[in-house]
Amino acid sequence: MPQSPTDRTPLQQIIAALPEGVIIVNPDQTIAWANQAALDMHAVHSVSELGGTIAGYQARFELRYRDRQLLSADEYPMHRVLAGETFTDLVVEVIRPANQPANQQRHGVHRIRSLVLTDPRQRPDCLALIIDDETAQFDAEDRFERAFQANPAPAIIARLSDMRYVKVNQGFLELTGYPQDALIGRSVHEIDVLEGALRRELAIERLHAGSTIPQMEGHLRVANGASKMVIVAGQPLQIGDEACMLFTFADLHPRKQAEDALRQSEHRFSVAFRMAPGPMAIIARDSMRLLDVNDAFTAATGWRREEILGRGEAELRLWGSGAARDELVGLIQQTGHLRPTDISCRMKDGRTADFLLSAETVAIGAEHCVLTVMLDITERKQTEAELLAAIEAVMQDTSWFGQKIVEKLASLTRHGAADSPGPKVSDLTPRAREVLGLVAQGLSDDLIAARIGISRNTVRNHVSAIYRALGVQKRSALVVWARERGLGAQEKPKSKQSRTRAR
Repeated sequence: MPQSPTDRTPLQQIIAALPEGVIIVNPDQTIAWANQAALDMHAVHSVSELGGTIAGYQARFELRYRDRQLLSADEYPMHRVLAGETFTDLVVEVIRPANQPANQQRHGVHRIRSLVLTDPRQRPDCLALIIDDETAQFDAEDRFERAFQANPAPAIIARLSDMRYVKVNQGFLELTGYPQDALIGRSVHEIDVLEGALRRELAIERLHAGSTIPQMEGHLRVANGASKMVIVAGQPLQIGDEACMLFTFADLHPRKQAEDALRQSEHRFSVAFRMAPGPMAIIARDSMRLLDVNDAFTAATGWRREEILGRGEAELRLWGSGAARDELVGLIQQTGHLRPTDISCRMKDGRTADFLLSAETVAIGAEHCVLTVMLDITERKQTEAELLAAIEAVMQDTSWFGQKIVEKLASLTRHGAADSPGPKVSDLTPRAREVLGLVAQGLSDDLIAARIGISRNTVRNHVSAIYRALGVQKRSALVVWARERGLGAQEKPKSKQSRTRAR
């Protein structure tokens, strides 16, 4: 049948307006005619671009089944209709045109059925292929398939008509340990993914109704016979013409393990916190509110837990007030920790006691807190004060002390002074260093004057200058300062026997 519009029969004009593609093949293997829809599906403009003949069509277009297998020449739909074969729902992928570079090839998916019309003597008169373009549908299904397989969440799909599984992704296989062929084609009754659901009756009702199954916890039986705690949900969807149910799962086992470990850790922390011998408190880092204290804290301060929890440290004035307290709190809030620092802690009755305070940031739930630890140093402070007072009293005149005694007394008051910034021995004049060394040996001003051959007043002037240079006011402090820096060493006195031999 010619393709010229002037020769079109009313039948051709009707076919031309159909949304389906129609290709008419002559018994001599030529392509007689095609409507515009068929040309568009092949991305061509004329019958000649279709190839003109069956052989020409085969040379221009490559056809594959959906499993990617190539069709042989005899399997092409034109050959089959020419042989008088009737078929329906033949789905093929058409790659067009085959002679173009790969980046210019166009793909389509056609669903084809044949139509053979005969003349009054039952001879083939009109051989036609009816084509539906299902490229968009199959592209969507391909995208769904890729997304389904790539989805890390375990999932499996059951067909609602017979309740059999038709798709499963890798996540579900890894979760359950089943191989794919042990699931596909099996029914939901054989492998019941809703068996351990907490609201199983509701889930079954929604499954048979083809409606959404809400999220619920459950126990999913896996390949080795054990079960895993999961969250399961169901969502109806359409795959092709089939109504299906998509089951998705979330594995709760890692979360349950983490929750158990967290509970155990919190329990251990709570026990250690309560039983710690030193006063400890948990304080909100931003607001400095007291969230918890241990028994040692209440015993040391006199505050009961219910009296101070939720109250601010500033309100209770635990760490005093003023600039020193503000600097302490600012350091904790900015850095999140505090090295051992001397504080004067205020008790409930208003008394104060000396403590070393340390702090470190901890996370309690979603809140940033600081854990504070206090060490009572009140007795140590008192002992040090008494000892220093005694040293100052007895060292008003150190001339009668031996070197070892002075060194021991100096070591009792040494708190890193040698490493601290301040005056240095090298800042003094040579004569002042000589005088300072003799003072450190415990010599009086008269003995120093006689030793180096200067007047007593000159010695006193040097000692006064040294006081000003070093910032000390007492001779005992001067001796300690010098001893800490290695001054004042003197020769050991010779024994009586040695002196006799020398004479």
